[in-house]
Amino acid sequence: MKELENCRICPHKCGVNRLEGKIGRCKCDDKIKIALASVHNYEEPCLSAENGSGTIFFTNCNLNCMYCQNYEISQQGKGKVVTIEELAKIMLNQQARKVNNINLVTPTMYVYQIIETIKIAKNNGLKIPIVYNTNGYENVETIRLLNGYIDIYLPDLKYYSNTLAKKYSGIDNYFEVATKAILEMEKQIGKAEFNENGIMQKGVIIRHLVLPNHIQNSKHILKWLKENVSEDTYVSVMAQYFPTYKAKEDSLLNRKLTQKEYKEIENYLYTLDLKNGYIQELGKHEEEYVPKWNLSF
Repeated sequence: MKELENCRICPHKCGVNRLEGKIGRCKCDDKIKIALASVHNYEEPCLSAENGSGTIFFTNCNLNCMYCQNYEISQQGKGKVVTIEELAKIMLNQQARKVNNINLVTPTMYVYQIIETIKIAKNNGLKIPIVYNTNGYENVETIRLLNGYIDIYLPDLKYYSNTLAKKYSGIDNYFEVATKAILEMEKQIGKAEFNENGIMQKGVIIRHLVLPNHIQNSKHILKWLKENVSEDTYVSVMAQYFPTYKAKEDSLLNRKLTQKEYKEIENYLYTLDLKNGYIQELGKHEEEYVPKWNLSF
């Protein structure tokens, strides 16, 4: 793919020639690499419900989050190489498992290949919605390329403070880049749509993971969402954080959320009167961080 000769697919715009095996910030060459294809039953209710979401985890990432729960995949390169044709078959196999959607996890680095894959899969009978599950650090131009191929955008909005973005994910301009991309997703998709069983067919769900000792960051994010996104856009507040990877050595991130922190965010969330969304409950036991979701704010 000619575009990979001078890769500028993500905001790093490394300009490396991936066709020659060169790698940039994301550590990807021209081959597709995936770590896992599974049925995930613990996404937001409108994505998973009873049948689950057909996740495909792509290897590598254009961020370097020190607390990544999938760090073996995103940072350490766990996975195997597949062709575009093989990836299309994986999508069709997921559909055959009766999942609600195809959920592309950390797909940014492979957008050109994914577009070609979707064309092949649809020509061979793929009909269920396609979810673009991203860390939010996206070029607006890349999101525009996806118009007509993606049904549901599922971006993170991690940081309001770029100081935190630099410290925890190694990037300087996260907030301004991610918010522009999110507004483009919203513009592209429009109003959310659901089938008769309440399963989302089209829409945008913005996720925010609450970090311990950084409640103010979360409040700023939620306030921005209230003031800047449409009521048709869903917001998902996640409380599943636990210290892993390099976060274990960080004095502010080396613990889970406290009940007090969680309640502070929950109470603040209700004062904003956001119309559509979910808030994830803390596990009942210290070791239990299986996502559990309230159906609405």
